[in-house]
Amino acid sequence: MAAGLLASPAAAASSSTQAGKATSSHAKPRPAVSVGRTKASPSKSDECPTKVTFSSNIKVKTYASKTTVAYRWLRGDGSKSKVKSFVVKGKGVKSATVKESASFKGGDLKGWQALQVLAPRKVTSAKGYFTIACGDDQGDDGQQVVNNGSVRAQAWVDEGNCEAGLIGRITSSSPRWVRYQWVVNGHVVDRDAVRVDGARKVYHVIKPRESLRGWAVLEIIDPVETSSSRAYFKISCRDWSPKVSASVDAPASYEGDCPVSRTFTGTISASYGRGTVKYRWIRDGVAGGWQDVYFSGNGYQTRTVSDTWSASASGTSKRAIEIYGGPTSGTVEGKVTCKAAPPASKAWIEGGTSVTQTAGTCPAASVSGTGSIYATGPIKVKYTWTLDGTVVKSGDLDFASAGSQSVSFSSDSDGLKGGTVRLAIDGAGSTSVDYTAVCKA
Repeated sequence: MAAGLLASPAAAASSSTQAGKATSSHAKPRPAVSVGRTKASPSKSDECPTKVTFSSNIKVKTYASKTTVAYRWLRGDGSKSKVKSFVVKGKGVKSATVKESASFKGGDLKGWQALQVLAPRKVTSAKGYFTIACGDDQGDDGQQVVNNGSVRAQAWVDEGNCEAGLIGRITSSSPRWVRYQWVVNGHVVDRDAVRVDGARKVYHVIKPRESLRGWAVLEIIDPVETSSSRAYFKISCRDWSPKVSASVDAPASYEGDCPVSRTFTGTISASYGRGTVKYRWIRDGVAGGWQDVYFSGNGYQTRTVSDTWSASASGTSKRAIEIYGGPTSGTVEGKVTCKAAPPASKAWIEGGTSVTQTAGTCPAASVSGTGSIYATGPIKVKYTWTLDGTVVKSGDLDFASAGSQSVSFSSDSDGLKGGTVRLAIDGAGSTSVDYTAVCKA
């Protein structure tokens, strides 16, 4: 994670090695640091005494007015210099060259140094190698120049760096070139030759990709064959980078009216860390666009995301979540079964509508009527009674289910005349019934 818990697509092509250190897009960006390869000058020398100067260039892209840079030198014999620091002022890209010198009085020596920046970010340069060869070769006079049984080896372990450095000591009764090899767990891992005048240390670094335990032996090949006792080691390689994972839950199977929307719910988890995680939905095997989710950095955290499926017909749809630069969740499936909508309810006037005119004190009279309306299902019906073209009554009927409901009316009339009564349903037809006079002129 160069710019968050996991690298963004744009950051994937960069050479950053700061994976696992989350930063927030909402906070001030952390400075970017790069270190040039360490140079040894001179890298080779046959003069003694000699002075070798090691140098490396540090570049810092800073967003603050002042930034402290701390560094130290790493050496091939396993030692480290004291931590030193300097301050760069101003924002933007700043560079500085740091140096360290070492003096060698005599003998043959091969070694290296590297610069390790500790702050504002931890970055280690490539190694700068050097060779010094200024010993006197007295030739092969037939003597046994390496004392049998005098070879010793020891190992140290740096679990934090997932490596073990092997340190061997070769002793000789007179100046002589000695060929040797390192054997780790029964396998030869390195061969070389050095000139030994009295005693000489040799080194090898084991850098496994995963935890490893075992033993190492330093073997002398020439001019005699002998070896050290076994030096045992245990290397623990731990991945301290935040772990990000995702899971998806499908909506419950649906059966009913369509179209309908169904929601898939995703959970993105981070073991720890602060920053942005990029993810995308895989919809029926097709990847969608990248999206962001932010983590605050307070221990184990989860974030919930969702994706909607709009279904207009029966079928299934699958979803998964892919984490950029990380794992992809399992695939889940949602199911929709669309049922045909029931036909719309209808209503009509049943047969048997009756109208009667009744005489009062002639010519006064009254007209009354009854009728029945039937509905096939739930529906709201508006009806109207009309007497000779004049509305005398109207109302609404609510049907909760199929069935019949009665309607009626009563109105004053002229008993000397007959007429027509009409019962109508809005949008569903009507029926008319005639009535006769009941009073004599």
